[in-house]
Amino acid sequence: MNTAQKGFTLIELMIVVAIIGILAAIAIPQYQNYISKSQVSRVVSETGAMKTAIETCLLDGKTAATCNIGWTKSNLLAATATTDATAAATGQTGLVIGWPAAATDSATITGTFGDSAAQILKDSKVQWTRTPEGTWTCKSNVATKFAAAGCPGGATIS
Repeated sequence: MNTAQKGFTLIELMIVVAIIGILAAIAIPQYQNYISKSQVSRVVSETGAMKTAIETCLLDGKTAATCNIGWTKSNLLAATATTDATAAATGQTGLVIGWPAAATDSATITGTFGDSAAQILKDSKVQWTRTPEGTWTCKSNVATKFAAAGCPGGATIS
């Protein structure tokens, strides 16, 4: 009497589990790298959006106290206490604006990762710097593999 096989053998199940384990060992670290890179890109974009507001205020002759930069709080920036005036004005700790005295001075926008950012990014920074001529450049101290396009990583930021 021949009986048809019903179900899977133990070795077949073990092979499937091994394949899933190998795929997971490769996929999970790659996914974490992807998440970190996307968070860096997001912070570069969020802080970079402030450039226009700051330029407008400077060209209108406004100071840090009279300018509303229209910042929306980010959950990727640090949530640690700070005495910085920018934090009070924007409702966001982890964000520092080095406000220029005049439109012909340099300025900086610095965002420090924290709060909901990936663990590997905690305390890293993204910084936009404005030259007296009005040109903005970006740099960050995140690992180069996480750096966003147009904002190189590995820089020293004080």
